[in-house]
Amino acid sequence: MKVDVVLGLQWGDEGKGKIVDVLAKNYPVICRFQGGPNAGHSLQFSGKSFVLHSVPAGVFRKNTVNVIGNGVVLDPVIFQEECQAIAKMGVDPTKNIIISKRAHLILPTHRVMDAASEASLGKAKIGSTLKGITPTYTDKTARKGLRVGDVLAPDFKKRYDSLRQKHLETLKQFGFEYLKGKVKSQDAALEFDLKTMETEWMKAIDYLKKFRIVDGEYELNSMLATKKALAEGAQGTMLDVDFGAYPFVTSSSTICAGACTGLGVAPGKIGKVYGVFKAYCTRVGSGPFPTELSDAVGEEIRQKGHEFGATTGRPRRTGWLDLPALKFAIMVDGVTDLIMMKADVLDTFDTIKVAVGYKVNGKKTDRYPFDTAAVIEPVYKEFKGWKKDLTKCKSGAELPAAFKRYIAFIEKELGVKITYVSVGPDRSQTIKL
Repeated sequence: MKVDVVLGLQWGDEGKGKIVDVLAKNYPVICRFQGGPNAGHSLQFSGKSFVLHSVPAGVFRKNTVNVIGNGVVLDPVIFQEECQAIAKMGVDPTKNIIISKRAHLILPTHRVMDAASEASLGKAKIGSTLKGITPTYTDKTARKGLRVGDVLAPDFKKRYDSLRQKHLETLKQFGFEYLKGKVKSQDAALEFDLKTMETEWMKAIDYLKKFRIVDGEYELNSMLATKKALAEGAQGTMLDVDFGAYPFVTSSSTICAGACTGLGVAPGKIGKVYGVFKAYCTRVGSGPFPTELSDAVGEEIRQKGHEFGATTGRPRRTGWLDLPALKFAIMVDGVTDLIMMKADVLDTFDTIKVAVGYKVNGKKTDRYPFDTAAVIEPVYKEFKGWKKDLTKCKSGAELPAAFKRYIAFIEKELGVKITYVSVGPDRSQTIKL
């Protein structure tokens, strides 16, 4: 059987969590393959809302196995809080979540290092969520990280203390000192109660041991003999560490290839690739955003789309749909099916714009540029708005003609069919075309 993949094609926050939840009924296995608690996947069903950070979005589906793969970085404290909240909704997460031994652990000192590093950048800061993601992936590639499987080792505390001490030495280089259980900067602008953080973290490690900690690659490939799986990406393609607008990217591989390395499955096991995008664009944090709207129109999209980070609560930057960036994402991901989200946010607009190309330093191009520090001016095509409440539509036949023309144009430009359209936040407000 194959692993189908759901990916974000923009700068994250595309609505992947909802789509995984909608599709999950067709898959007995759901997997997370990269990222960590910097991701926030919002679900809404039966009048309830929930935001998942580390747990795969199939957790609320009965008879579904949810795999946290080796490519994920896991904060035990946030994971425990999330799972306890899930349990209050009548779902026992210890029964349907398994965790790869090879997934890396986010330590309390990783979070301190993240904050120290971001503060040191000043105006050049990346826009980190300060969840310790980058320092954890740095330790992973430096071959000194702690992994989930290590919690089962008899000398786990010794391994923890060793890495913690290395972090404290690094923090000295940022002008931080450790004294009486606290870490603080020399100017006292930043202070962390490390002793309390570590106490909570160790309790969360005990909670983590209640779950099945497995050889994820063996477990998943064994299940694929009889079951199909759905892999759930976090963040978006344009934040990929290799192909995003570097250095304003995340620390992991958010593209389809990341599903192979983040789960331990061969490229030949990949089936459909669902590319999820909004009918407009958003971005959180710093970095280039060619179609950004810093005017009343952008604010209207933000308010109508409730564009505030599910993890940080920060207002998202907003802009018109960017087809060159989408084409780039489709190319590197091998997208087979497109899914448009939040089209209903544009219901009231008289005119809707779509970027069909750029002028980069005055020269026309349809390619997303390597040098994102260049002057990038979008070239727009305008469409007449559909001026109809899409949230009331139950089928493709009910969609207004102007909206269908919008879809047809995008499909023609991108060369891939749009198979689903989301017209509201609830799982039921998803139309298969």
